[in-house]
Amino acid sequence: MMMRHLLLTAGAVIICAFSAQAQNPEQFYTGKQIKFIIRSHPGGGYDQYARFLGRHMGRHIPGKPSIVPVNMPGGGGIVSANYVAHVAPKDGTILTMVSQGLPVDQALGLNKTLKVDVRAFKWIGNISYSNQLLVAWHTAKIRTLEQAMQQELTIGATGAGSISTQLRALYNHVLKTRFKIVYGYPDGGDVNIAMERGELEGRSTNTWASYKSVTPHYIANKWIFPILQIGLRKEPGLPDVPLLRDQPMSDEDRAIVEFMSKAVSVGRPVATTPDTQADRVDTLRRAFDATLKDAAFIAEAEKQRAEIEPMSGVELTKIINDLIATPPDVLARVKIALEPKKDDAKKTSAEGKGGKDSE
Repeated sequence: MMMRHLLLTAGAVIICAFSAQAQNPEQFYTGKQIKFIIRSHPGGGYDQYARFLGRHMGRHIPGKPSIVPVNMPGGGGIVSANYVAHVAPKDGTILTMVSQGLPVDQALGLNKTLKVDVRAFKWIGNISYSNQLLVAWHTAKIRTLEQAMQQELTIGATGAGSISTQLRALYNHVLKTRFKIVYGYPDGGDVNIAMERGELEGRSTNTWASYKSVTPHYIANKWIFPILQIGLRKEPGLPDVPLLRDQPMSDEDRAIVEFMSKAVSVGRPVATTPDTQADRVDTLRRAFDATLKDAAFIAEAEKQRAEIEPMSGVELTKIINDLIATPPDVLARVKIALEPKKDDAKKTSAEGKGGKDSE
């Protein structure tokens, strides 16, 4: 009797699973709830963009599912990435905005707590690929890149393996700047607070889009001075701020810089879980593309001063795959360039307050 019950139960599970697979996207998503996993605490750039996208994207998905934000901070986004890859249901009911630095992290093997092959994510699209900026706070003595090559500037970052720490090390390696770094702040908001109270003289990385949308008063009050930007081209609003790839350097260093400039263009990448069936991935990609053209979405973006520079899921997938496929000799040089020197970095006690999250 017990064996018959077990067989019937197993059969029911198989039938239900087959039935779910057989549904078209509209049938599947009707009445469903999509969880948008956010890799940071509330209030930062990742959180703002994820919630903003989630408020509009649901009505462009057939069946109009609700989209609910779920904050899952920790490890510079590694905690949420590992969850989405290995724990979350792989059926198209999960969205996440993956940390910009994780493709670099995987390519270089920098963090053993990253248990994800980012190529396995099903990439939906990139909402913004704004340049990363290194800024000085207004009370600091340094205002220009040339001055940063002559004087020390103490700047803040999040996790020891985060892009905010990596880029600062890269600048010192390639440009011979003298940035000192304090890492381990729980998230980018904590770095901002540390600048405001005089604990830091600057911030290692944050996007221009995030400054404009999350802390526009920093710009209006001239509390920050952008020293350097990294990306594939200059920000339209920052024509006088030096671009890293425009600086003089050796061919070997230029290969490193090109790798990192491409990595920065990953921006705010949105993904769903590995192994999600193709028709649901296509549905989410179409919904993402439609959302970024939606009049209500655009109006809210303008109201929030949120910079929208979309990239398709197909294009984003290619960039990430290309990063992972970088030749080993280039990756070896990149890894050396991104490793902070021991006397150039110290860890803040703030890390114990909540992880190593950024922006």
